[in-house]
Amino acid sequence: MKRVVAVLLFAAAAALAQQHPVVPLWSGPAPGAQGTAPEDIPALTIYKASAPNAARSAVIVFPGGGYVHLAFDYEGTDVAEWLNQHGVSAFVLRYRLGPKYHYPVELWDAQRAIRYVRAHAQDFDIAPNHIGIWGFSAGGHLASTAGTHFDAGDPSANDPVERQNSRPDFMILAYPVITMEDPYVHLGSLHALLGEKPNPELVRSLSNETQVNPNTPPCFLFHTSDDKVVPVQNSIQFYSALINAGVSAEIHIYLHGRHGVGLAPKDPVLKTWPEHVADWLKVEGFL
Repeated sequence: MKRVVAVLLFAAAAALAQQHPVVPLWSGPAPGAQGTAPEDIPALTIYKASAPNAARSAVIVFPGGGYVHLAFDYEGTDVAEWLNQHGVSAFVLRYRLGPKYHYPVELWDAQRAIRYVRAHAQDFDIAPNHIGIWGFSAGGHLASTAGTHFDAGDPSANDPVERQNSRPDFMILAYPVITMEDPYVHLGSLHALLGEKPNPELVRSLSNETQVNPNTPPCFLFHTSDDKVVPVQNSIQFYSALINAGVSAEIHIYLHGRHGVGLAPKDPVLKTWPEHVADWLKVEGFL
């Protein structure tokens, strides 16, 4: 009997792996890798939509966790499945974390993920100019960093992935860490990403409300007014910077709600926020 159960469990795991394959971002060791354990190998878990939407959009999901762990279930898997239900292919990013890894390693992983999905757009049946990112909490900081620190790629690179530009086409930020400066900084994320005594110039550069310009991608923001972990001013400042730069942006601030609610499926009020995401994606032409 035990052997039968073991075989069934193995078969279920194999089927799940086949359904949602995990691919490393680099074929060899990732730049700056300090080992060969899973936490040293940034990777994407692929959730390909069975019936792609007409816009052929895709989203790379950055789970939160203060840059020290990843909330891979409710800020990763659940989000990918929600996107699939709307015909959007999803890619959940396992990026490297502090205190073992510091900036710019996390940004390298985020940029590589965008380049990878764009380079394989035809394989995934998605449009290369409809690739967005969705970040939660510290994952929201990483997403907003990718959305304000991008490049055109290296056209002379031997690696075809590196030839791709790393600019996301849109951003969705949920209760994001945005600033690295007082008084609204989330100190845990700051120290995990930049160390205990970070360079002030680097702190300023990674306070992403200061990095917005007219080429920053369109953005949707969700936060709650009484978030006790990441102050709502993070989203407000970023939204204001987007509007001042002439970037299309939408923000939804709910009165009450704890930090880290994910899609909030059991909250009678907060569970409506993903519906606003879907509406925004339609308005922007990505759904």
